Amino acid sequence: MSVDAATVKRIGRLARIRIEENEVESYQSELNAILGFIEQLGEINVDGIEPMTSVTPMTLRRRDDVISDGGYAEKIVANAPLTEDNFFMVPKVIE
Repeated sequence: MSVDAATVKRIGRLARIRIEENEVESYQSELNAILGFIEQLGEINVDGIEPMTSVTPMTLRRRDDVISDGGYAEKIVANAPLTEDNFFMVPKVIE
């Protein structure tokens, strides 16, 4: 795939980057080099290779999902000016 001058200008407009007329050729060659490298990656045989999320093997550290605290809702709402059934009551904000 090759990028022409009109495509460079369109990409610049979509990215909201001002590209002067004298810069179009350099951007065109840079984009073509990038696309050429991507085409080379498409030629690599990756059969039997598992996808990676990182270059180093990692496992997520997980903790057990257990309740370790709680059960004292009365203490939490004790200092609230207005409560009902252990819920905070607030005045209506939207009319």
